[in-house]
Amino acid sequence: MELSDLKYSTEHEWVAIDGDTVTVGITDYAAEALGDVVFVDVPEAGSEVSAGSAIGEVESTKSVSDLFSPVTGTVSEVNEAIGESPELVNSDPFGQGWLFKVSGGQLADDLMDRDAYLKLTAE
Repeated sequence: MELSDLKYSTEHEWVAIDGDTVTVGITDYAAEALGDVVFVDVPEAGSEVSAGSAIGEVESTKSVSDLFSPVTGTVSEVNEAIGESPELVNSDPFGQGWLFKVSGGQLADDLMDRDAYLKLTAE
C-alpha cells in the first residue's frame, strides 16, 4: 500500500480503498502523538458506522482519544490482532495496525490526500 494512495481525515484516520472495501486505521502522526497504545476499542463486525461520528477509543499511556469513522457503512471485519497486541498501532500503523474494514461504504466528503494531510500536521 502506498501512503500517497490513502485518504486522510482531520481526526488523523486513514482509509485505503480496495474495490468496495474500505480499510481504516490511525496515522503514524496520531500514533506518535498518542504514545504507547495499550488498548483499542473499535466497533464490532456488523455494526453500523457514520462518517464523522465517534465510534471507539484509543487508549495510550498518555491519554484516551476518541476514534472517529471516516466512512459510513457496515463494519465487515475487525483487526483481531490489535486486541491482543495494541502496540501494532504504533509499530505498523499503515500495515498490521489497521483497525477495521467497511464494505460498500460511503467516504466522508472532507477526506484529504497525503500532501494536504502533511500540510495539516505541519501546522
